[in-house]
Amino acid sequence: MDERAIVAEAFSRTAERYDRFAEDHPHQSRMRAKVYAHLGRHVAAGARILELAAGTGTDAVELARRGYRVHATDIAPGMLARLRGKLGADAGERVSLQQCSFTELDRVAGAPYDAVFSDLGGLNCAPDLRAVVAQLPGVLAPGGTVTWVVMPPICLWELALLFLGQPRVALRRLRPGGTRAHLEGLHFTVRYHTPSAVVAMFGADYRVLEIEGLSVVTPTAESKRLATDHARLYRALAWIDDRLAHVPPWRGWGDFFIVSLRYEPRIAG
Repeated sequence: MDERAIVAEAFSRTAERYDRFAEDHPHQSRMRAKVYAHLGRHVAAGARILELAAGTGTDAVELARRGYRVHATDIAPGMLARLRGKLGADAGERVSLQQCSFTELDRVAGAPYDAVFSDLGGLNCAPDLRAVVAQLPGVLAPGGTVTWVVMPPICLWELALLFLGQPRVALRRLRPGGTRAHLEGLHFTVRYHTPSAVVAMFGADYRVLEIEGLSVVTPTAESKRLATDHARLYRALAWIDDRLAHVPPWRGWGDFFIVSLRYEPRIAG
C-alpha cells in the first residue's frame, strides 16, 4: 500500500473518533473561530471555496452557514461519509463533495474557485507541498485567495514538554524529513513548514495578505482539558496569544500558522 492509500485508510478509520474528540472542546472551537475570522478578512461571503483535506466537514458546514459555497475534497472516504451525514437543509445546498487528493487537483470539479482553503494541518501530510502549489493555477481564479493552516517545525507548547521529560514529543517536529505519525495502526510521514518556506513556494504570482500564528502560547489542538479545568489560566494565555499572533517570529512558533495570499498572475510579455 502506497503512502497516499495509507493516509486515506488511516483517516477513514479515525473519522468517528475525530468528531467525538471535537465535541465540547472549547479550545478547538476558539482555534476554528480564529481561522474563520481570518478567512473572512480576505474572502467575501458568497465566494466559491475549494477546500482541501476537508476531513469530516466541520469547516465546510460552518462556512456554508456563513454564506460561502464550498466544494469539499478529501482523500479519505470515511471522512467524507461523516461530512455527508452533517449536511442538513441549512448547509446541503451550499456544500458539494468529491473524493480527491490534494496531489491530483486536475481532477477537481467546478474550477476555477474564488479561494482554496485548508484547515488544521491537513496539508502537512503532503509528500511535497510545492507540488500542491504548482497545481493551484488550474483551480484558482486570478485574483483569488489561498488560505492555508499549516503546522510549523517550532511549537512552543510542545517544546515545553522537554521540562516534563517528554523529549520524543517535544522534538518530533524538528526531525529532518518530518516525523512518522501513527494513526489507527498505520504509519505515514508528517512534514512541517515555516511561514517563510511556505511563502517562498508560491513565488512572484502570489502576494502575501496576512500571516497569523494559531495557538502560539495556548495549548495544541490535542489539548482538551486546560480550557475547561483551568479556565482563568486559559483566558490569560488566550489574551497573550491574540497579541502575539501577528508578531514575528512568534507567529511562526505556534501549533499552526494561517497564511493567506492573493493570486495575481503576471502577464507574459
